[in-house]
Amino acid sequence: MAKFTIIYNSEERGYSGKCLEIPGVISEGETLEELKANMIETITLALKSMDREAQEAHRMIIEIPD
Repeated sequence: MAKFTIIYNSEERGYSGKCLEIPGVISEGETLEELKANMIETITLALKSMDREAQEAHRMIIEIPD
Protein backbone atom coordinates (compact mmCIF):
# COMPACT_ATOMS: atom_id res chain seq x y z
CA MET A 1 0.00 0.00 0.00
CA ALA A 2 1.42 3.38 -1.01
CA LYS A 3 1.18 6.42 1.23
CA PHE A 4 0.70 9.99 0.02
CA THR A 5 0.87 13.31 1.86
CA ILE A 6 -2.15 15.59 1.48
CA ILE A 7 -1.93 19.25 2.45
CA TYR A 8 -5.43 20.60 3.05
CA ASN A 9 -7.06 23.92 3.77
CA SER A 10 -10.40 24.83 5.31
CA GLU A 11 -12.59 26.67 2.79
CA GLU A 12 -16.00 28.34 3.01
CA ARG A 13 -17.72 25.21 1.68
CA GLY A 14 -15.48 22.53 3.13
CA TYR A 15 -11.89 21.55 2.39
CA SER A 16 -9.45 21.61 -0.50
CA GLY A 17 -6.33 19.52 -0.73
CA LYS A 18 -3.29 18.74 -2.85
CA CYS A 19 -0.96 15.77 -3.01
CA LEU A 20 2.68 16.65 -2.30
CA GLU A 21 4.10 13.63 -4.11
CA ILE A 22 2.17 14.14 -7.38
CA PRO A 23 2.10 17.77 -8.55
CA GLY A 24 -1.23 18.84 -9.99
CA VAL A 25 -3.33 16.33 -8.05
CA ILE A 26 -5.93 18.39 -6.19
CA SER A 27 -9.48 17.85 -4.93
CA GLU A 28 -12.19 19.19 -2.65
CA GLY A 29 -14.75 17.87 -0.20
CA GLU A 30 -17.42 19.18 2.14
CA THR A 31 -15.89 17.16 4.99
CA LEU A 32 -12.40 15.79 5.64
CA GLU A 33 -13.73 12.27 4.99
CA GLU A 34 -15.14 13.36 1.62
CA LEU A 35 -11.86 15.10 0.78
CA LYS A 36 -9.97 11.89 1.66
CA ALA A 37 -12.23 9.78 -0.56
CA ASN A 38 -11.94 12.28 -3.41
CA MET A 39 -8.14 12.41 -3.06
CA ILE A 40 -7.92 8.59 -3.17
CA GLU A 41 -9.94 8.59 -6.38
CA THR A 42 -7.92 11.44 -7.91
CA ILE A 43 -4.56 9.89 -7.01
CA THR A 44 -5.69 6.51 -8.38
CA LEU A 45 -6.69 8.11 -11.69
CA ALA A 46 -3.41 10.06 -11.87
CA LEU A 47 -1.35 6.91 -11.26
CA LYS A 48 -3.26 4.97 -13.92
CA SER A 49 -2.73 7.81 -16.38
CA MET A 50 0.99 8.00 -15.55
CA ASP A 51 1.31 4.22 -16.00
CA ARG A 52 -0.39 4.34 -19.41
CA GLU A 53 1.85 7.20 -20.47
CA ALA A 54 4.97 5.36 -19.32
CA GLN A 55 3.99 2.22 -21.23
CA GLU A 56 3.56 4.20 -24.45
CA ALA A 57 6.80 6.20 -24.19
CA HIS A 58 10.49 5.50 -24.47
CA ARG A 59 11.92 5.59 -20.96
CA MET A 60 15.00 5.14 -18.87
CA ILE A 61 15.61 4.81 -15.17
CA ILE A 62 18.39 6.91 -13.66
CA GLU A 63 19.93 7.06 -10.20
CA ILE A 64 20.74 10.34 -8.50
CA PRO A 65 23.88 10.06 -6.34
CA ASP A 66 23.72 11.15 -2.71
